[in-house]
Amino acid sequence: MVDLSTKVSAALVPVAAVALFFSPAVVSAQSMTYKSAKASGVIGEKPDGYLAVVNGGNAEARRVVDSVNIKRKAKYTELASQKGVTVQEVALSTGCNLITKLQPGQKYMTPSGQWKTRDGSPPERDARCP
Repeated sequence: MVDLSTKVSAALVPVAAVALFFSPAVVSAQSMTYKSAKASGVIGEKPDGYLAVVNGGNAEARRVVDSVNIKRKAKYTELASQKGVTVQEVALSTGCNLITKLQPGQKYMTPSGQWKTRDGSPPERDARCP
């Protein structure tokens, strides 16, 4: 059996580039919608490296989430191919990093599936996070 934590750590090399790729400025056509939805807690980060609408949201929030997640999957696929790991491993390592970098007041999903609001304490992260 492959030690996933070792593979996830190896996949973390490109995470800084991925985090920059997903910064609000890169989601240019939707930057205000993305920023306001994230800041207001309408959308949040999941441990699997993708965004989700918190508690149902609305059609506009779902559109933003879908658009960003399509771009994330494409980038994860590219990075996985370059690093020789799975797309899921890249996505997980990125999710670990993105949840850690959330600002207070922003939402994230815990590994148990609960939505939490980031505060000053360390967030609950997947046990496979390095």
